[in-house]
Amino acid sequence: MTMIDKIKKYGKLRNMNIKQVALKAGLSENAIYGWKNHKPAKPTVESVARVLGVSYSDLTGETETSEPKQIDLKATIDDDDVIMTYDGKPIPAEDLALIKRLMRGE
Repeated sequence: MTMIDKIKKYGKLRNMNIKQVALKAGLSENAIYGWKNHKPAKPTVESVARVLGVSYSDLTGETETSEPKQIDLKATIDDDDVIMTYDGKPIPAEDLALIKRLMRGE
């Protein structure tokens, strides 16, 4: 479900159409429709979320974390149940072996 679909859904629950949501958020009436072609700024999405009484992540699906996620690369790379990928493609075993050697300083 796209962000616009979510805005429509939450707006309908509050008896508002998408144009009314935009106006109450301080946007032009067709601003939200323009999000089909470009990603809106976070403060803009937050203002729409406030109008709808939902969170930013409810609209975007993004989770907000206050600190970066830490991963133990050594444990992960040695775990046979984890498929290591780069750019969506699995990293070949020989490349993983090279990465391990580089991490150990060999």
